[in-house]
Amino acid sequence: MLKQNLQQKLLQKLSPQQIQFIKLLQVPTVSLDTRIKEELEENPALEDLSLTNLNEPEEAYPDRDPEEDTYNGDEEKGEPDEFNIDDYLQEDNVNEYGSRYDQNGDDEDERKEIPIAVQSSFFESLQQQLDLLPLSDKDFRIGKQIIGSLDDDGYLRRPITSLTDDLAFSQNVFAEDEEVEDMLKVIQTFDPAGVGARSLQECLIIQLRKKEGDPIVKKAMMVVEHYLDEFTRKHYDKLEKSLNMTSAELKAVVNEILKLNPKPGDSNEVNTKQMQVIPDFHISNNDGILILTLNSKNAPELRVSRSYQEMFEHYDKASQRDKKLKEAVQFVKQKLDSAKWFIDAIKQRQQTLLKTMNAIMQYQYEFFLTGDDKNLKPMILKDIADRINMDISTVSRVANSKYVQTEFGTFLLKSFFSEAIQTESGEEVSNKEVKKILEEHIGKEDKRHPLADEKLTEILKDAGYNIARRTVAKYREQMNIPVARLRKEL
Repeated sequence: MLKQNLQQKLLQKLSPQQIQFIKLLQVPTVSLDTRIKEELEENPALEDLSLTNLNEPEEAYPDRDPEEDTYNGDEEKGEPDEFNIDDYLQEDNVNEYGSRYDQNGDDEDERKEIPIAVQSSFFESLQQQLDLLPLSDKDFRIGKQIIGSLDDDGYLRRPITSLTDDLAFSQNVFAEDEEVEDMLKVIQTFDPAGVGARSLQECLIIQLRKKEGDPIVKKAMMVVEHYLDEFTRKHYDKLEKSLNMTSAELKAVVNEILKLNPKPGDSNEVNTKQMQVIPDFHISNNDGILILTLNSKNAPELRVSRSYQEMFEHYDKASQRDKKLKEAVQFVKQKLDSAKWFIDAIKQRQQTLLKTMNAIMQYQYEFFLTGDDKNLKPMILKDIADRINMDISTVSRVANSKYVQTEFGTFLLKSFFSEAIQTESGEEVSNKEVKKILEEHIGKEDKRHPLADEKLTEILKDAGYNIARRTVAKYREQMNIPVARLRKEL
């Protein structure tokens, strides 16, 4: 039976403008140019003044009040036919910092494109080496299939039978497993050494075979072939007894193996996955006064297209006489709205970035003056969120992907956040300070007898830091420092 009843619900919804701002906020500077270019391609009503020759006088584009430029996600949309053309005719340069980028601290030279060297990729290099061999058509296609089956590390992770099946089904090449195996051995002679291996052991053996003739290399080959497990676990005492070597000989063998490349695919510079770091902020020290500036790439010169504004005005007047133009008016209005929202989101992004970074700079003022990790105060996301009256998630989006350049290097904002640890005297210090002490003691330890976590815990307790062994292990892992057994050296 149907019933009617009243319900009261509290819902939280994000407007499209708010969603757009959130997405832009977490975009780092290195990716912002790409995001803006995508928007420029999708929306012809949006213009980049740095790419446009403006012949109109500057008086035609008065600066707007920053309060008017503030993005308001709760703004009412109104009915589709209700709009004011004045909102678009007065829209201009997004830059609200006065003169062009003078306050952002970046020169024009920094906006020049960086030339990129043209080089062959890892797979192209292998293909070029394959092209130089006098092979039959069948062997060539087998070799091409093998190269295409390698992973980014240069290993062949798939079984030979799978390659044979792929050749038969995709290229109509019927080959025996032995033919594929023979062709794989040919590819294993290619540069970089070790490519085409099916395991770490095979990769190392291939590289050592290219150095045959040296007695040390022969012993290294024996270690890799028969005692690789003991080598990786650093059971050096067992290796000395099993191979009847002295410590000096074993040290030479270990050094020879450590010279080998366990991932030959990564040896190609183009294939190495590295992200270019462009700082979002710059902090300079002017006689003890810190000055914060925003990278100019975060403040692009954007405006609503004048031609689209004029088109909108023309269509608006014409649509009052011709109802068929209503769809054209709505299309132009939608593009103008989208351009205005994007500009407002960019402005709010700039304001949020500066506000958040300024709060971090004030909180960690001593660190930015000295660059000493021991001056880092315990700081969590909530500390900054309370200072700037914003949500913790907003601070997190800024901290996770933004960098600041200082006199002491370039840092990820996330690295300034740390937990508090209480010393025996009752003083609260950052866990960064504890990690620094751990790193110093591990760096000075006797590598023949590395310090175990229990010993490191005792050292910290003697220094006044009363923390548990499991906490020491956690900090060591966060710094990517292996356990004592794996830090052992001859």
